[in-house]
Amino acid sequence: MLQGKTVLVTGSSRGIGAVIARLAKRYGAEVILHGRLESKELTALAKELDAPFVTFDVSDDEAVRWEMSKLGKIDVLVNNAGINPSKTFQNLTNNDWKEIFGINFFGAVNVSRVVLEGMTRRKNGAIINIASIKGFPYVAGKPAYAASKAALIQFTARMAEEFAPQGIRINAVAPGFTETELTTGTLRQEEAQGKTVLCDQIAKIPMKRMANPQEIAEVVLFLASDKASYINGQCLAVDGGLSIV
Repeated sequence: MLQGKTVLVTGSSRGIGAVIARLAKRYGAEVILHGRLESKELTALAKELDAPFVTFDVSDDEAVRWEMSKLGKIDVLVNNAGINPSKTFQNLTNNDWKEIFGINFFGAVNVSRVVLEGMTRRKNGAIINIASIKGFPYVAGKPAYAASKAALIQFTARMAEEFAPQGIRINAVAPGFTETELTTGTLRQEEAQGKTVLCDQIAKIPMKRMANPQEIAEVVLFLASDKASYINGQCLAVDGGLSIV
């Protein structure tokens, strides 16, 4: 499905990003991995997939441009790097807001800016931004994270409108609750503290379960492929129906 394409996945050392990278490789793509730092997880995945990797802070535009200058052609960009501090409004500092928006929103802006230079020259390319159902106005979420993902969804639509005439499609995927190290750790912590917040939220999902990361990755790479050649500017919720209840 992705034969002959080069796919860069930011934040791909673990979680959904790592699963997207593995599946892209299975679908025939040349994969470029990314992490903020050179971690054990990142180097192990690079060895497993026989793939190169780059390290930089996506919120640092100068670092992004410098490190990305070392790469060749990129056909598909998956903006997956993100953080999700679970802080209420009164506990959020200005630095928290800057860090969350810096990575979740401006990270996508910075990497997209560089990748689009080559895509516009070739008049071809696809970008998929990993948003969240928490970015929808009718889904509960912590304010800074939700606001950053809402901005990313709007960014996706406006960029899709601007770059469509140049043969570039830009879409987003909004995962719901997904089985990752983060959610599993949160569930265990809640159980230890006698809390049921996350369990109660999962119970509200019509399908009564979390997503497997593979289910998210399949949608991302469908949008990256030529099979989705007439899908542009969309944000697809992959949430078991949670956002409709």
